[in-house]
Order: sequence, then C-alpha cells, then structure tokens
Amino acid sequence: MQIPYFTETDHPQVKSLSHYSDQELLTLFQRHPEEGKYFTAIFCRYSPIVYTLIAHSGRSPVQVDYLFALTWRHIYYAMMELDLRGASAPGMENFNLQNWLINITALCINQADVPPVESIHYSLEAASPPLWCYTYQALDFLPPLQRLIVLMSQTFHWSEARISAYLQTEGETVSPHQVRSLLISGLQELQQSLPADIREIYLGEDGTVEKQESLL
Repeated sequence: MQIPYFTETDHPQVKSLSHYSDQELLTLFQRHPEEGKYFTAIFCRYSPIVYTLIAHSGRSPVQVDYLFALTWRHIYYAMMELDLRGASAPGMENFNLQNWLINITALCINQADVPPVESIHYSLEAASPPLWCYTYQALDFLPPLQRLIVLMSQTFHWSEARISAYLQTEGETVSPHQVRSLLISGLQELQQSLPADIREIYLGEDGTVEKQESLL
C-alpha cells in the first residue's frame, strides 16, 4: 500500500504550525474559520493514519481515495461542532484528537455509501481533501443557476451546448455563450470565496480559473 504524499505539508504556511499541539490547532481552527491553514495542518498531521485505515477496508484504489476525501469532509464539519471547554464539557475531559479521528474514520468506513468506480469523478491528485472541503464550502456563495453550471462543467465535463440544452428542458433559456460567461464568472467567484491562505497553499500567488478545473 502506497500512502499518498501531500505537497502542502512542505508549504511555509503549514510548516510554521508544526510546533502547535493538536488542541491548539483545533482551537485556532474553530476561532478563525476564515483561515484554512489550521485544518490543513491537522490534515497533514493525520492523513497517513486515516488513509491507512481506509486503504484496509477492501475497496478499490479509486473508492479509497474518494472515501478518504469524504471522511475528511465529515471531519471538517464535525470539528466545527466540537465543544472544547475541557472538563466542563461532557466527554471532553480526556479528549484525544488522534483517537477521535480514528473513531470518525471507522464510522465513515462502516456507514459511507461509496458509489461504484465508474460513478466517481473525484481525483485525489487534482484536489487534496482540504482544498476540496473549502471549494465545496465556497460553492454555497454562488447563485443556484451559476452553481449548477459550474458543477455540470467541472464535475461531469459537460460542454456549454449540452448544459444549455439541459437548462432549456428545465425551463431556463440560457444560450451556450451565456453558459460560458456564467461559468467563467462562477469560477472566478469560487476562487475568491476560498480563504486567502488556501489560495496561496494550493493555487499559488498566480492561482487562475484554469487551476480550478477538476476540483469538484
């Protein structure tokens, strides 16, 4: 079994947090939702354990990668809800992040409804789980029609003509040219809705619309 190496581990934004404890990173993650580096640092610290557990679940490599991303997306939202008040919060007196992550991973392995390989469009190489999480979160800021166009283009690789034809069957009169315009502006808005440090870590200072492709 080959455990993936994630290049963001070597990014200065992430390396600068290596001396923080799990509890400190978790606290900073909750206090600063506008920054993505704290979640990314936790991901880099524990991705080998999570990936190893999932890789032993007996699924195909494509399904393993997809479940790995789904698990981290579940972890992302679950960590937001964790009560970190210590002894005053039931069950948190002896909280251990590693054990909690292992339990969450086991839950996802047992309960996740992973589709067949041919239905999976996610690529671990194209979008590391932290980038995937923040990209999907940024989608919520797009208007519904624009969000649908971005998803059909980036997830299913539909052409502007096919998207236009589909929208017409749904009662939306949008020409292929208008689809293209909405797609470009949607990708630009999607990029700008990402936390600034996530754009720096994953897209670089010259992150462009084209680099958004295949993230969804």
